[in-house]
Amino acid sequence: MREIDEQHIAEPGLVALDITAADEDTVRTVMDGLQQQWATSGITPVWRTPGEVGVKARVYADVRRQPDPAD
Repeated sequence: MREIDEQHIAEPGLVALDITAADEDTVRTVMDGLQQQWATSGITPVWRTPGEVGVKARVYADVRRQPDPAD
């Protein structure tokens, strides 16, 4: 598993979300939904771990803030 960068969760309201799904389209749909709700790191790279089912992605979010409409 990839390590979480401490600065991304250094204070209340900051989260690191690990997403696992059967396919890349599903992971990207979830990441898009999250960025519609909160300020996030956006659509991040998707990876597979040999020997494990599905694809994964990690998104960092600030659940205190709404997304920037300019993005």
